[in-house]
Amino acid sequence: MKWMAENVELRHDPGLFLPGCRTIIMIAVNYYTPELHLQFPNFPRISRYAWGRDYHKVVGNILREISRHIDGIAESAGITGYTNKITVDSGPFRDKVWAWRAGLGWIGKNSILITRKFGSWVFLGALLTTLELEPDGNGPHPDHCGKCTRCLDACPTGALIGPRRFDARACISYLTVEHAGEIPSRYRDKLSGWLFGCDECQEVCPWNIKFAKQTGNRDFYPRTGLHVPDLNLLSQMDDEEFGELTAGTPLRRAGRERLRRNTLAVMGLL
Repeated sequence: MKWMAENVELRHDPGLFLPGCRTIIMIAVNYYTPELHLQFPNFPRISRYAWGRDYHKVVGNILREISRHIDGIAESAGITGYTNKITVDSGPFRDKVWAWRAGLGWIGKNSILITRKFGSWVFLGALLTTLELEPDGNGPHPDHCGKCTRCLDACPTGALIGPRRFDARACISYLTVEHAGEIPSRYRDKLSGWLFGCDECQEVCPWNIKFAKQTGNRDFYPRTGLHVPDLNLLSQMDDEEFGELTAGTPLRRAGRERLRRNTLAVMGLL
């Protein structure tokens, strides 16, 4: 993931991402739905974050509404000359770090933000502004992972090499979504049925097991054919079928050929 090494200074300094930035507003949006992954060996699975509408659009719309609300307050107070900027997992911005600093949750041993209210089944979004607003939190959230290592122990490929130490090259989410070439042979028999993304380290987390709550946002509910994928369809679909199946979902990111490659790997045909 070469892009992680790019724009390092930009990632560390929000003032470079938005010149004059004085305030960062972080939100965490619950996306958990009651459907469960079937746990048969190598049963085809898609990460639950990709079951519904693309979160970039949903969370972006929420942030735009917040931005409009701020604009209304500023206008009534006669404040002008400020700038707002929205980012949802799409720019050189350390969203997990700022969510932790804002008090939304802590970064778990699997390197994912965990909240006390919803566990880790949340999408993060940020609104940066040159306005100086009063913080409403108590600062960085304390760590509540304790001695638990369930996420580390559950990783099928050993990508979680230690608490908050992560080798993306071995991660099933990376291999099935971002990786453009062939899936290395040493990982093909460890995909555990995952066609797009992976939820293994989240599904075993005690905070998710105890505190996951059903989202009220219908955009995140599973589209037809995504909760229980059809391997035959996925392995043979044409561009039109791919377009119909993945319209408006995060699966578009992988593209037809990459999703087909993943399907064949899960089927043991690569």
